[in-house]
Amino acid sequence: MEQNTSYIEKISVIAKEAGRILLGAEDIRHQIKAKDGHANFVTVYDEKVQSFLFGRLREVIPEASFIGEEDGADTYKEEYAKGYVFCIDPIDGTSNFLAGYRPSVISIALFLDGKPYMSVIYEPYQDLLITATKGEGAFVNGRKIMSSEEPLSRSLVSFGTSPYDPELMEVSFDLCKKILPKCIDLRRSGSAVWDICQVAMGVTGMFFECKLRLWDFAAAALVLTEAGGRITDMAGKPISFRGPSSILACSSGVKNEIDSLIEQKG
Repeated sequence: MEQNTSYIEKISVIAKEAGRILLGAEDIRHQIKAKDGHANFVTVYDEKVQSFLFGRLREVIPEASFIGEEDGADTYKEEYAKGYVFCIDPIDGTSNFLAGYRPSVISIALFLDGKPYMSVIYEPYQDLLITATKGEGAFVNGRKIMSSEEPLSRSLVSFGTSPYDPELMEVSFDLCKKILPKCIDLRRSGSAVWDICQVAMGVTGMFFECKLRLWDFAAAALVLTEAGGRITDMAGKPISFRGPSSILACSSGVKNEIDSLIEQKG
């Protein structure tokens, strides 16, 4: 427990320091590069934040390996199934960040022996620090959170469009048409990490996306399960945490009724 407290506190301080890089960003639109896929961009700040996080987190756990979106070390290796591994998204919601649309978050997952062990997620514009340690609960700015007990009919549902995988567009919006009549309404924030955390915080009842990369859900997945929710792929199967996956995140109130509403879509 003492080591857990030390790690979570140190990683939280580092995440907040990284947040100041985002808050100080200027002239963002003129400092971007395109990556593979539709509307897939990286800014100088994505790279700056990731470099900062890699350097500072190595000071916390020198033996840890790293998976990060922006430096090419973005694929899962079998060696990651043992020991500590940081999985980082320096800015989840880069398109939001470019446009000045909120939210954009810094997402840090710490894996132990291939499974999420600790999560720190920071939304600097609202100064919201979301943390979780396996078996010890989930918190926002130190306040314990739990997912909602409301049924789907009394819940908002958020979704992602898998914009880098246009072949999934039709599937995504077909699911929206199926789910909309069964819930209050649909929402899309542009940050999967944030949307999964909203389920954990009791704001929404469900989130789904047909394909996400590991760093898009690794940290938030632990937050949700520690808040009493459930996260699986869209077939209802456990997530392997070894690469991309479809994602179905449900609150405690929705998780028992959702299985009959969503069919596997690849």
